[in-house]
Amino acid sequence: MKKLLSFLSIIGCLAVGLQSFAANEIDKVISQSVLKKGTVAVSVKNLQTGETVYELNSDKLVPPASTQKLVTLAAALDTLGADYKFKTTLYKTTNNELYIKLGADPFLSSKNLDNLFALAAKKKIVEPKAIYFDDYVLDGMEWGEGWQWDDELNILMPKFGSYNLDGNLIRVVVMPTTLNAPANIYTKPSYPLTFMNLTTTTDAENNVTYEKTAVALPDMLTVKGTVSKPYGFVIPANNTKRYFRLRTEEALSSNKIDFYGKFAQKKLPTTGVYKVGEIEHSIGMAVGAVLKDSNNFVAETVFKLAGGKFVNNTGSSKSSIEMFDAFCKKINLDNSDIKLVDGSGVSKNNLMSADFMTAFLVDISKSPSFELYKSAMAKPGEGTLKNRMLYFSDNLRAKTGTLSDISAIAGYITTQKGKDYAFDIVINDAKTSNADKKLLEEYILRAIYSQY
Repeated sequence: MKKLLSFLSIIGCLAVGLQSFAANEIDKVISQSVLKKGTVAVSVKNLQTGETVYELNSDKLVPPASTQKLVTLAAALDTLGADYKFKTTLYKTTNNELYIKLGADPFLSSKNLDNLFALAAKKKIVEPKAIYFDDYVLDGMEWGEGWQWDDELNILMPKFGSYNLDGNLIRVVVMPTTLNAPANIYTKPSYPLTFMNLTTTTDAENNVTYEKTAVALPDMLTVKGTVSKPYGFVIPANNTKRYFRLRTEEALSSNKIDFYGKFAQKKLPTTGVYKVGEIEHSIGMAVGAVLKDSNNFVAETVFKLAGGKFVNNTGSSKSSIEMFDAFCKKINLDNSDIKLVDGSGVSKNNLMSADFMTAFLVDISKSPSFELYKSAMAKPGEGTLKNRMLYFSDNLRAKTGTLSDISAIAGYITTQKGKDYAFDIVINDAKTSNADKKLLEEYILRAIYSQY
């Protein structure tokens, strides 16, 4: 018996020694980098036991950037359900009025809208007395707390809400005219923007820049430079409600449905209405868009929709955070130390620790739908990892995150020894390049992969 206990003691000491050696290897990687140790937060947990095998500044609260989508999407999916569908529905009343019940569908397109009114035309609806938008699915806040006003032209951060359409993005076309004359500038499809046209048609290469003229003039854009062949760029729609109304007018016209009144907002009546048609998209489309491609627009919409379902009312940031708190309570995870203000991680007002992230990832791994969740994350060579982490082949599933001064990556890794770990790496440093941060992330993961 004493020999057996002695043998087990030796095995235990050996395991501790190997774990200590592995931790030293990660420490060595960090110390040899150009980043200071205090700017790096790391947490690594055994996926089976939940044991923390490595940590560095893991309780430090920092903005998690887009890795936050891992936790907000998981909570939203649990609330909405795997069979949830985004729906945009057209109704007609017995008084010949039309209602468009908006579902904040982030994948709704102008073509879908045209198809919806084509169904109305087939049912001989040609001259409705009124057209109403039921937009109560989400509140009127189209940006998140702490989002930067000077990012208004950032196509990765378009406004979002009940009137989602075409990704809430508009294409601007700069068309050359005659040599040395200004180019023609217009939107496609049409949208009422005013252009300060400082372009010149030349026979040289295209060199076009654009900027908002002034914060007080949100629908004025200054376009500068030279152009020799057609050039296009995309900007977010400043007024999503106006954009949706314009596309609705086009859909009515193309389907020869005469309407001479004004559009208005009104809740769909509970009686005296019937469904004309419906456009729907699966929640599965959102999972890939959020976890693989890090789509902020989709992430924010899904988070708010889940909040709306949780309170059985209009979705808002407040209801979404209440939903998230309830989800953490459901999986017995203490989230009292973290702070969430949006669903995408865009705001620097979000605060999370690396230890919380890995604890969340371990808890989620016990869910029956875990394999679907994990498989929707990017692997090396796809999504936000398209040109990164190729060394790990199929042994890594991760979500990246980038904000000014911040780079992060979190997810799951299977090591050379066949063991599974949850990890989170967050680097918050203003003095080093984004390339240096991402290089350190890879070297830390290589150490985890080879040593554990």
